[in-house]
This record gives sequence, structure tokens and C-alpha cells, in this order.
Amino acid sequence: MKIKSAIFDTSAPDLKSCPPSALPEFAFIGRSNVGKSSLINLLAERRELAKVSVTPGKTKLINFFTMNDTWSLVDLPGYGYASVGQQRRDEFNQAVSDYLTKRKNIFCVFVLIDSRLPPQPIDLQFVRWLASASVPFVLVFTKTDKQSMLRSEASVRQFRETLAEGGVEVPEVFLSSSKTKTGRSDILGFIESTLAKNNRK
Repeated sequence: MKIKSAIFDTSAPDLKSCPPSALPEFAFIGRSNVGKSSLINLLAERRELAKVSVTPGKTKLINFFTMNDTWSLVDLPGYGYASVGQQRRDEFNQAVSDYLTKRKNIFCVFVLIDSRLPPQPIDLQFVRWLASASVPFVLVFTKTDKQSMLRSEASVRQFRETLAEGGVEVPEVFLSSSKTKTGRSDILGFIESTLAKNNRK
């Protein structure tokens, strides 16, 4: 898939404020500081489409981007915020929960995992929640340039095994790096094939 256009559409604080849209939506979410904005910019090949910050939890709204005039990329607030109060954190979580469970045109959620870390409870909890809510998702292991591929693959294997032990069906997995551009073609190819499958229905 070639990205010919990537245009910011709007930001929404909650589900009722989300724009009406018939376009298929592919949402991206992860723990704070997992490299979500960098990955989004890599996919779009736009350096500042999503704002990258050294401050965890920078994304506080649901951000919509129209890609190629045919699908929407949705940048969701991360989980595990470091610098917001409990009430605001609960509001973010509620907005994300409502979007993921009630938005009708979600085709897939990309859950970003830091490939350098052992399985984190907050990541496992979120993935298990997605599975229990029957939300379609895949995993993207980020920052693979910061360690050997063998270590990244070991992290993936450990995460998948931990999920399987809890009875969660293991989804498709991608390895990515915004620095080396690893994973860009695979993720865009997955989006393209998902769109094609749904168009044939």
C-alpha cells in the first residue's frame, strides 16, 4: 500500500464527539512512551503527522486521520499515564473503552508493545480485555532497533506464551522500528489485505 495522502481530520474527547464516518477505522494504542506517534508518522511518511513527545501520555484525545481518502487511522490515548490525575485518567479510559466497544466501523486495533520488556501486567490486562470484548486486534512490538532480533523474537514468544496460558487466542504479530522502518510494509500490507477482504463481503 502506498500512502498518497494523510490528513488530520479531528480530535474528540469521547465517543459522542467522534466524527460520523463510513470509512473503515484502524486504531493504534499502547502504554505511554511505547513509540506510538513515531510509528504513525512512519506509516504515513509524515514527520509530524502525530506529535512525538518525550512526555509520556501526551495523547489525551481520540485523533482521526484520513488516509488515501479510503480509511481512517485513529490515534488513541495510551494507557498507563504518568502525569495526570486519577479522575482524568478514568475519563481517558472510559473514552477509549466506549470507542473500542461501541464504534461500529473499527476493522482492527493495533496494540503496541515495547519489545525490550518482559510481558507487562498492564499490557496483558489490556489485551485480555480486548479479547473478552471481541474487539479485533493484532500486536506490534516496537523499538526493535534497540536490541538484537533474537531478543525481540524472544520477547514476542514470551508474550504470546503468557497470553496463551490465560486462554487468549494469539493474534497476528508485527515487529517494528521507526528508526529502521522495520514493519512499515508489513503493517500497511495487513491493512490493505483487511480492506480487500471486507470489500469482497
